[in-house]
Amino acid sequence: MTHNLLKGKKGIIFGALDENSIAWKVAERAKEEGADFVLTNAPIALRKGDIFRLGEKTGSEVISADVTQVDDLENLFQESLKILDGKIDFILHSVGMSPNVRKGLHYTDLDYNYMMKTLDVSAVSLHKVLQTAIKLDAINKWGSVVALSYIAAQRTFSSYSDMAQAKAMLESIARSFGYHYGRRRKVRINTVSQSPTVTTAGKGVGGFDAFYNYAHCMSPLGNASSAQCADYCITLFSDLTRMVTMQNLFHDGGYSNMGISDKLIDDCFVCQGDCHERDNE
Repeated sequence: MTHNLLKGKKGIIFGALDENSIAWKVAERAKEEGADFVLTNAPIALRKGDIFRLGEKTGSEVISADVTQVDDLENLFQESLKILDGKIDFILHSVGMSPNVRKGLHYTDLDYNYMMKTLDVSAVSLHKVLQTAIKLDAINKWGSVVALSYIAAQRTFSSYSDMAQAKAMLESIARSFGYHYGRRRKVRINTVSQSPTVTTAGKGVGGFDAFYNYAHCMSPLGNASSAQCADYCITLFSDLTRMVTMQNLFHDGGYSNMGISDKLIDDCFVCQGDCHERDNE
């Protein structure tokens, strides 16, 4: 069901890699709700080619841009303003990558050059996007920017590694820039902390199946899907949420407010206490 929530709105969607990605679902839903937009991803991701199928499906231009390079971002915004014939109304930042995670390095033995890359791609890139946008005055008044986060920004997930620091920084940037962009142009900036989601990037984290199943058993509503996350992002792009900004919004079926659940107690735990005794020897 469509409601024309984004009729006449224009945007840029970062990070649509394949049909499993949240950004892909957001693009499909944004088109259904009446939006026009530009799709963008890193040059290496564009080689995969799937994003061009999405471009054809949604009638969208695809522009290559490395989010860590300001020159690329300036070109992206300038070209997008030409293609869309005016300023934009929304941005989705769905970008994250950790070389340390990809190479399986333990958190206590991180490569710090890799860590800087993690932070640059996954968090500082949001600041670069917003700084470029504000300098070019690229976003219309009352526009909306949404970046995708994860609860590891607040809680420890043993194999999430330096991506946890990246997500914490991402959320901090959204709050800080949300103040300045809000004061200057009424642009609102929020992060969405999504359930563990079966995406190409998500499955690259060690122990993802355990993350996913644990969250599903813990959450009273279960895990939110990528399609459901897309629906939520659409509401944040729409005029229905004009006064929501600088927030980290949990879209996780209630997981973030749970301590323990009956399902975990009844169906999942097998420990009878002996492991506790061993750990304290």
